[in-house]
Formats: sequence, structure tokens, C-alpha cells
Amino acid sequence: MKLARLIGVSLLASSLSFAAFAHNHKSKADIVDTAVAAGSFTTLVTAVQAADLVDTLKSAGPFTVFAPNDAAFAKIPAADLNALVADKAALTNVLTYHVVAGKVMAADVVKLTSATTVQGQDLAIEVRDGKVFVNGAEVIATDIETSNGVIHVLDTVVLPTN
Repeated sequence: MKLARLIGVSLLASSLSFAAFAHNHKSKADIVDTAVAAGSFTTLVTAVQAADLVDTLKSAGPFTVFAPNDAAFAKIPAADLNALVADKAALTNVLTYHVVAGKVMAADVVKLTSATTVQGQDLAIEVRDGKVFVNGAEVIATDIETSNGVIHVLDTVVLPTN
């Protein structure tokens, strides 16, 4: 399936409010199944599958995932996104840059200035005007608890420096 078409379809699906889902749903499902059920992470789930990271994100963890939603992925030009998905090593590098070992709830995230990702580089964390930013991407939903960690939703895909 062409990723550009997938993004268009998933943007329609994401018109359902993920914030309402997160607020009303404390999931017993793992990170992957929670993302699938939300309906607004279609591109992320497709990328996780392409990078063979499903089993990792279904493992015991715990993990904190700063998860870009479909609208965040839609900001990337389709050709660039398709090229990224086609390059498994680069895709894995980008996806693991969104994951921190351990379960870090929002109340703890706001006390941090950085967090080391499982990819190995640090994410810069900043609180401005009552909003939390991770490498400049705004955190738009927090504390979506899963059986193996927590998801915080980003409005932009963050990229490692290498």
C-alpha cells in the first residue's frame, strides 16, 4: 500500500478525537495494540511494522513512547516518508529515537530537561507557556497508560542528528 494514500486515509480516521480516547481509556493493552485501537497512529504502526519493532514494543518494557500521530507524519513530504520507510536502518533509527526506557509519566517529564532514547541520543525537553515540547515538537496528549509503559502524543516527528 502506498504510504501517501495511507496518510490520507489515516488523516480522515484521525478526525476522531484521540484526546477523548486518551482521557476516557486506561488501556490494559500493550503500546502497539493501544496505538492501533486509537486509530490516529496508522502511519506510526505501519512504520513500526516495517522496522520489525512490533515484538519489541509488545515486550514487557516498560517504555515511554513519544508517539507522532498521523497528522505529524503528514507534515513529512510523501516522497521523503516513502524513502524513510524503504530504508529499514534509517527507519529504526528514527522510531527508536521516539522511545525512552522506563515509564515516565507527564508529571515527571515536566521536571526533565532531557531524556536518553533507546536509540542512544537525548531528546531535549522544554516547558514553555504551560506546554511541553520534545525537540521542538509539542506534546498534545499525555499519560496514555499501557500494559508495558506510557504514550505521550507529539504533533511532529522528531529526527535524530545522525
